[in-house]
Amino acid sequence: MTDFREQLLRIMDRKTHWAWPAFSTGLVAKNKLHLHLEQEFATYVRDFPLFVGRAFVQCPVAEVRRELAENLYEEETGGLVAGKPHPELFLDYPRGLGMDLSRFGTVPLLPAAQRYRDLLDALTEKHGWEVATCAVTIFIEGSANERAELDPNTPRSKRDPLAHPLVKYYGLPPSHLRLSRAHDEVEGSHRLSAWHIVTQHIAPAAQPAVLAGMEQALTAWLAYRDDVAQACGLTR
Repeated sequence: MTDFREQLLRIMDRKTHWAWPAFSTGLVAKNKLHLHLEQEFATYVRDFPLFVGRAFVQCPVAEVRRELAENLYEEETGGLVAGKPHPELFLDYPRGLGMDLSRFGTVPLLPAAQRYRDLLDALTEKHGWEVATCAVTIFIEGSANERAELDPNTPRSKRDPLAHPLVKYYGLPPSHLRLSRAHDEVEGSHRLSAWHIVTQHIAPAAQPAVLAGMEQALTAWLAYRDDVAQACGLTR
């Protein structure tokens, strides 16, 4: 299982994109920022509870189902931490920035965004619970910081809301960071739980398919982020 975890971590180490520093340091023009938020919402945020639900209904392992059920309940209702469904709380960002929320009702996906979304649908519907669970709990929810999340020596401190890029560079009122605060509250234990279920319950026979799906997800995600960066006026 250690080798499998390391292979997963090596994939997640590469979940970084050249354009992210521009988004996190205020270099994207404010009148383009809505494109980023719209694509994120329509590609995976809006339907993330659906992705979790697909993994849940396919899974025969009770312990894994319980973890997925808790994740699904929080994402769909906010009943454990956030107080509202997470997709609804995501809309606090564009609302606080004065964006036209009607744009988020029907979002035309960029070509690579559509391919990424199509892949997420395939990974969560057509390749078994192991691929679906790993795609959802490790790839979509995870980041390039997974090694630090698994390190017990990493300090767990809440982020300063005034340092959030949308607050610092774009004037988002800190009161509109409810989703970020909810993520901060559960992030440490949530990541540990995700890694526990995939490394303890995915049998060796299923691991090659999981790793292949993760590689596909990474490739599609990078292309998706390329499209978003270009739409926001960024060049490499």
